[in-house]
Amino acid sequence: GRPIAWLMERLTEGLTSLAGSGAGAVVLGVILGLMMCFDLGGPVNKVAYVFATTGLAAASQTNVAPYLIMAAVMAAGMVPPLAMALASTLLARDRFTPVERENGAAAWLLGASFISEGAIPFAAADPLRVIPASMVGGAITGGLSMLLSVQSFAPHGGVFVFFAINPFWGFALAIVAGTVVTALLVVAFKRIGGRKDTSVAQDAPVATVAA
Repeated sequence: GRPIAWLMERLTEGLTSLAGSGAGAVVLGVILGLMMCFDLGGPVNKVAYVFATTGLAAASQTNVAPYLIMAAVMAAGMVPPLAMALASTLLARDRFTPVERENGAAAWLLGASFISEGAIPFAAADPLRVIPASMVGGAITGGLSMLLSVQSFAPHGGVFVFFAINPFWGFALAIVAGTVVTALLVVAFKRIGGRKDTSVAQDAPVATVAA
């Protein structure tokens, strides 16, 4: 735990110094987007998320920066699962196994709910294609969210807290842009690497873990 704690402290310090250094909001949004999509719920992702939620306590009518940061973090975190859902169920079904296509169907809801872990099955199976593509899309979403001055007054919930996001159209636009870019990159990367074997039987046994 100590190495991870040290890493989280250093990353938090870096973000704090960036936020207070007068650096462009778009740059901060890009960095947060990259972090959210780097490990999909891991330590780096959690640093960006905790950085955003902690800042909400200091937000006010005269200090809206924490609301902007929260929106960028939440929007970017939704991109990987939504992009994997788009790629595996609509854009290039033949590049994914039947199990991945089933995971893609579930990823629509997970992504819409701001659960980045919905993309983990895809990243675990093909990390060299999925993670870089997700980071590009997350960076675009985070930067665009900041550029459009999107604010989120809720720390979680995705599209289901639309009433706490302003403007919601900007939030949705940023997510759509990042999702489409990530999905197209994943499909392109898979085509470069050759057609993936999708011959896995639909009724292939799935290992279970006893409670």
